[in-house]
Amino acid sequence: MKDSILMCISSILLIICVLVGVAFLTLLERKVLGYIQIRKGPNKVGFLGLVQPFSDAIKLFTKEQSYPYMSNFNLYYISPVMNLFLALLLWMCMPFFSVNLGFNLSFLFFLSVSSLGVYTVMLAGWSSNSNYSLLGSLRSVAQTISYEVSLALILLSFLFLILSLNIMDTSKYQENIWFFFLMFPICMMWVVSSLAETNRTPFDFAEGESELVSGFNVEYSSGGFAMIFLAEYASILFMSMLCSILFLGGDLGAWIFFLKLALVSFFWLWVRGTLPRFRYDKLMYLAWKSYLPVSLNYLIWVFSLSCGIFILFI
Repeated sequence: MKDSILMCISSILLIICVLVGVAFLTLLERKVLGYIQIRKGPNKVGFLGLVQPFSDAIKLFTKEQSYPYMSNFNLYYISPVMNLFLALLLWMCMPFFSVNLGFNLSFLFFLSVSSLGVYTVMLAGWSSNSNYSLLGSLRSVAQTISYEVSLALILLSFLFLILSLNIMDTSKYQENIWFFFLMFPICMMWVVSSLAETNRTPFDFAEGESELVSGFNVEYSSGGFAMIFLAEYASILFMSMLCSILFLGGDLGAWIFFLKLALVSFFWLWVRGTLPRFRYDKLMYLAWKSYLPVSLNYLIWVFSLSCGIFILFI
């Protein structure tokens, strides 16, 4: 009973910390984009604009909620809530040294929950009953599903090396050398696939402002928009955390782990300020004709390598 209470408390604390992290990640993004474009970014609200994320949150959640007259109201209302819920549920597989849900099948849990996020995006676009939001959601879903395939295959290469589904085990195998140096090409492919999975620049086709008017969330305002926004940034932080664990050492007990997480998150923002948008047909070509065959070949190579080492030890 006490363990269950501790688990609930630590999960709630984790979610609160993630939401605070998301708030300051948005501030960091606006600052980074500002300096890339040779301007200041938010600097008026509070000291150096530090209170800006909270004032934005208050503004968004207190604005009047508008609903499209022809929308499928129940699905329209619940989609952003489920989107945020699934993005925060992903964090439950983050390993803890203390009592929490750092369980043995955490990689499987990650794949299952992340694949559910597609449905909320699809339903958000469809239930708005707007052609623009439907087009945005279709693009977003096609992109996410395409890159989930290569993401899972790339992840399998790491899993064959550690022969476990527990996230904690990755750090045990990286005490002497990081997987980043052993598997550099596949690490780069993982980062690009993660960018596409989180619908970020240069793969932000769901939000191609020039032709799609903000994509699947075009009909959402105030609270609904804020939840979609929070879900996107929570998943960016999660993918940054997963990158740090998978191939940057993953030493969870050290403060340097959080520095790595911050640097990978910064890379997400840096890419947004630097690269132009990719072309949609090239995006699909990259997923199915480049990443899929390369990740399959790499998987066969890693499998043969792990089998060879296993036979050698026997």
